[in-house]
Amino acid sequence: MREDLELYSLADRHFYEAPSRWSAEESTFDLTFPEGWNRGGNLDWCMARPAGAELPGQGWKIHVSATPDNAERVLEIVARYCFEAGIAFKFLRTGRLVRAYSLKYAPRSASGKLLTLYPVDDAQLETAVDALAEALAGERGPYVLTDLRIGDGPVFVRYGGFIARHCFTDGGDRVLAIEEPDGTLIPDDRRPFFTTPHWVRPPEFLQPHLDSRSAQSASLGYQITEALHFSNGGGVYLARRESDGTEVVLKEARPLAGLDSSGRDAIARLDDEVRALRALDGIEGVPRVHELVDVWEHRFAVLDRIPGRTLQTWSALHNPLVGPRTTPQATRTYAERAVRVLERVTELVERIHEHGLVFGDLHPANVLVDEDDRVGLVDFESASEIGGGQRQHMGYAGFTDPDARGAEIDRQALGALALWLFLPLTSLNALSPGKAGALLAAVEEHFELPEHVRALILDRLRRPAPGTEGAAAPEVRFTDGAGRRAARESLAGAIRATATPERDDRLFPGDVQGFLNGGTDFAFGAAGVLWALRTAGQEVDPAHAAWLSEHASRSDLPPGFFDGAHGIAHVLDLLGHHDQAAELIAGAAPDVALTHDVSLFSGLAGIGLNHLHLADRGGEHLAGALGVADRLAEAVESGRSHGIDVAGRIGLRDAGSRGGLLRGWTGPALFFLRCFETTGQREHLGLAVRALHRDLDLCVARPDGTLQVDGGFRTLPYLDVGSAGIGLIADQVLRHVPDERLSESAMGLGESCRSTLVVQSGLFSGRAGLLATLGRLARGGAGERLPDSVVAHLSVLHWHALGYHGHLAFPGEGNFRLSMDFATGNAGVLAALASLDDFEAEFMPFLEPPGIAPEIAKTLGGNEDSDKVQNTPEGNPHPERTGEATNPIR
Repeated sequence: MREDLELYSLADRHFYEAPSRWSAEESTFDLTFPEGWNRGGNLDWCMARPAGAELPGQGWKIHVSATPDNAERVLEIVARYCFEAGIAFKFLRTGRLVRAYSLKYAPRSASGKLLTLYPVDDAQLETAVDALAEALAGERGPYVLTDLRIGDGPVFVRYGGFIARHCFTDGGDRVLAIEEPDGTLIPDDRRPFFTTPHWVRPPEFLQPHLDSRSAQSASLGYQITEALHFSNGGGVYLARRESDGTEVVLKEARPLAGLDSSGRDAIARLDDEVRALRALDGIEGVPRVHELVDVWEHRFAVLDRIPGRTLQTWSALHNPLVGPRTTPQATRTYAERAVRVLERVTELVERIHEHGLVFGDLHPANVLVDEDDRVGLVDFESASEIGGGQRQHMGYAGFTDPDARGAEIDRQALGALALWLFLPLTSLNALSPGKAGALLAAVEEHFELPEHVRALILDRLRRPAPGTEGAAAPEVRFTDGAGRRAARESLAGAIRATATPERDDRLFPGDVQGFLNGGTDFAFGAAGVLWALRTAGQEVDPAHAAWLSEHASRSDLPPGFFDGAHGIAHVLDLLGHHDQAAELIAGAAPDVALTHDVSLFSGLAGIGLNHLHLADRGGEHLAGALGVADRLAEAVESGRSHGIDVAGRIGLRDAGSRGGLLRGWTGPALFFLRCFETTGQREHLGLAVRALHRDLDLCVARPDGTLQVDGGFRTLPYLDVGSAGIGLIADQVLRHVPDERLSESAMGLGESCRSTLVVQSGLFSGRAGLLATLGRLARGGAGERLPDSVVAHLSVLHWHALGYHGHLAFPGEGNFRLSMDFATGNAGVLAALASLDDFEAEFMPFLEPPGIAPEIAKTLGGNEDSDKVQNTPEGNPHPERTGEATNPIR
């Protein structure tokens, strides 16, 4: 799972919520500031600074780590020193936040940090380090992975930024920055190991600590060949023993880090796991322990490698609902294999029970299946004695039961697994107590289940998730027009019901990324929600529009469309705040000049399209669009990755390409298409074709006839990263110019949108985006019957549907919490449904030509007939060519 999802799931059962709201009142640190000190900060961190003090932009900072048990005492000691020494510092506001940032799936870069100190020079740094090392002798805290440790206590140092500045990586990512001696901003390196910028020499007093660090590095005796998994508690690696080449798995544990709900750290859980595995030694499907090795402060269990792939991957490869078509024979064959796998997992779990143990964390990622459908289990760190009466302290959403004890923990998880094997939406059970029953009914529409499997699932259904009362979805028929109208009203009702205009950090609940930009952006914040409401013909509450206006002008917004200033400005302009929109765009100009990002989501393509959209507002938008066109033309022709192609992302775990409409080269293709439709210059059309070809280079043909983006360990059909958006824009380009490669790819791209099984419901990476794409590809005119491919999606959209206070609500990223945002939740589904019934409604900005006045188009480089470009079907300046190469799935 994403490492931030657990952190933002602590405070609320229904929505992703800021971890600072997790029992904040009960655990707020009571720290009294002396006179002459100012208090500031954000939701998580409280900043303490002497009045009038000026901090340097960067330097050596001090981190102090702590555990939940000693955090308050450590804070008092360090704060007292800082107040006396006049050193600015920040600290986590609550004890619950200390625990939250120490959990297994909390961000590793923040693990265990309680305080950060900002010495103004090396002399103050040395004095503070010596004083704190002495004052905190005997206190314990997790190792801060990015830092150099001082002695063996909880004091660490690192060179980095003191104030928030940003720059852009070669791949286009906007990251925190520090300044080189010549003034150039470069990324502030926060990788999980200690390093210094190339021009920085550590002060001499740090040399003994550097020497100590080097002396502690010892050979593990194994050569790591691949990283399989990372968490706050440590990594899991594939390795070979140096002495004989034996392939093994190394499981790493860090002390005081990766806590579970009982407070056990990764070391304690690894020790428990090794004891369990040794007790189960000799059972086929259970990894054998080779040895337990301590290297420095970390502990490694050396384990057999269990052959096979995870059940997640196995199901994705074999479930016949994954793909555009299936047959009765395919569903029968899969059902037989899935039941056989389930029975083998059940037999293995029962053997574990016979040895007096509970596995304790059964879910698809912990089950491995080999080529002969033999199974194994991994990750025994939650194993416990069967008669110990312990409850689960960790687990995967939809596979846990807080009331279960002993063997019942595994039995309930087996019921969830039985359902998941056929329809992997089990995590929805944690949000709605009645959802499992509806999912079982859906399974039985496609598969014939043996009675014992059905009984296993039904037993699970008798134990609904606690605290989810009222989460059942209202009855809605998505396949008829009246039902969709009711659905749109209900979706909008849920959006309004969840609005919190009294808050400053967000207006509508959505994905955790919405918290990064103050809840204002288009993809995950208020801007996109208000745009969707307006586009779908729903009322926009004036108070909500005012909230966006009041909270939009933040100095640290990124410049992009879906993640930053240009998208917010787009919506503000739509709502009548023209001057404020212009100010936001002007304020983003310096970052626009620096970015290497070419994407529609956060880069030049989205920025350029917004300038085209606003071209009637004034000459600065014309200049902006022309400048973007020049830069994107160079990017398309250069062959450089720009963070999209596989080669440009080497070193990232699960690395794959980012081809597609929002993150890939199709975004620039859309920009050049709109430029051509505006100006009539065929050079732009050629660039659109070349950009699409670059994304097609990132696609792979699957055996089911689909053409999908290569996402590394999986293939992707979506709008965000995936083939749907490529097919959508290729179809529009083919209306203007024939291209053999685009025409040959059209069928496979379109077929990729037709899978019956889609895990998520959202617009960017889920079913809503696929059905909206198919609807757009099949458009022939308002009021026509929807194509079968769209109806097929609509007929199963209820699989994802949940409820909130009587309204229709959809889950966001991961299906762990509800979301109202545009990218992952209700607003995106609303826009998708509206586009099916209203020919004028776009499900995403810029899918129609901008409609620029002829005289403006001439300024952009158009010819005397540029007004005709606006008035022919789809903006085609050569209507006689329409249909030369059309999408065959229309």
